Amino acid sequence: MIRSELDAAGIDDPRLRDAYRRCREINAAHGRTFFLATRLLAPDQRPPVHALYGFARYADDILDDFNPHWTIDVRTIRLRELGDRFFAGGDHHKDPVLAAVSDTARSYDIDAALFDDFLASMRMDLSITDYPDREALNRYMRGSAEAIGLQLLPILGTVCSVAEAAPYAAALGRAFQLTNFLRDIDEDLMRGRIYLPADELASFCVDRDVLMWCHHNHRTDTWVRSALAAQHEIARQTYRFAAEGIALLAPRSRPCVATALTLYSGILDNIEDSDFAVFSRRATVGTTRRLRVAGAGLFRAWRARVGETGAA
Repeated sequence: MIRSELDAAGIDDPRLRDAYRRCREINAAHGRTFFLATRLLAPDQRPPVHALYGFARYADDILDDFNPHWTIDVRTIRLRELGDRFFAGGDHHKDPVLAAVSDTARSYDIDAALFDDFLASMRMDLSITDYPDREALNRYMRGSAEAIGLQLLPILGTVCSVAEAAPYAAALGRAFQLTNFLRDIDEDLMRGRIYLPADELASFCVDRDVLMWCHHNHRTDTWVRSALAAQHEIARQTYRFAAEGIALLAPRSRPCVATALTLYSGILDNIEDSDFAVFSRRATVGTTRRLRVAGAGLFRAWRARVGETGAA
C-alpha cells in the first residue's frame, strides 16, 4: 500500500521513500483518527500529509516528552535546533522527518512563514501556561492549529483561490484544537497548562485552583461544567463555520475533510454525553462509529476520484 502511494506521489529517491514511510508510521501510531481520515485521500496526497503530521509530532514530542532530564532550557535548545535545521534547507538525509517535510514544502510551495508560525507557538508552550483572554489564545492557535490547516490546503487543492478557502481551513484547524483543549484539560493540568481563556472561566467563578480541585477529585463541579459547556459551544460554532468551506476544496479531498470533521466533532458529542466528565475519563470516538463514518467517506472518496477520472 505505501509503495503504491509513494509511486503515485512521484517519490522515487530511495532515501526519500524511507523518510515518507517513517512519517506514515508516526501518523499511524499516534494519530488514529487523523490517520483514518487520510485513508480517504487520493494515494498521491497521503505521503505529504503524513510528512506534515510527522513534523508537528516531532515538535510536540520535544515539548511534552516526560524525560525527567529534559529541562525547559534543553527543550528550548532542541526546538530551536529543529527550526534551524528545517529553515537551513538541504535534503536532511540523517533525519527522515525533516527530509520528508522539507520535500513536501518544496513540492507544494508551502509558505515557509506557516512553519515559522507553528514553531513560534511551540516556543510559547515552553513559557506560557495560562491565557488571559480569547485574543491571547487565538494568537497561540494561529501557529499551533490554523497554520497546519493552511499548510494542508495546497495538498488538498481548491476550486477557488487559496485566499478564499484559507479562512475555512484555518477555522477547521482551530476547531480541532479547541476540541483537544476540552478533551485533554486534565492531562494539560498535569503539565501545568490551561488552554482556556481565564476571563471566560472567571465569568463562571472558575480559576486554576477550581480546576485543580476537579483534577484531584476526578469530578467536574457545577461551575466548571457550565464553563466547559460555554467553551463547548464555541467549538461547535467553529466547526459550523469550517464546514462551509468543504465545498471550496477539490472534489477528491472533500470526503476526507468531511469525515475528519465528523469524527473529531464526535469527540465533542462524547464530552457532552458524559456531562463533561473530562476529569475522570478521556473522550474518544468508538471504533464502530469510526469505521462506519470512515466507510461512508471511503465510498464518497472513491466516487469523487472516479468522477474526476471520467471528466478527464
